[in-house]
Amino acid sequence: MTTRKIVDARADKDGDITHVKFKGNERFTSVERAIPMADRGEIENTHVVRRENAKTHLRTNRDGRERNNLDWMAGDD
Repeated sequence: MTTRKIVDARADKDGDITHVKFKGNERFTSVERAIPMADRGEIENTHVVRRENAKTHLRTNRDGRERNNLDWMAGDD
């Protein structure tokens, strides 16, 4: 299976990630569309977080690097 790599992200005024951009794409993809992709293992270094009383969201896997975190990509760091 080929995986996609997230290279950029956008956040709303509350700091929630709303869109991600995959390497090779010109346009951003909504998080709602990216979440099922991550569930299927189609996005590298990313997983879905589901918690009670919280919005389901994407998160990059912890690896000690800051620049591949979605908040950093969206400028919310």
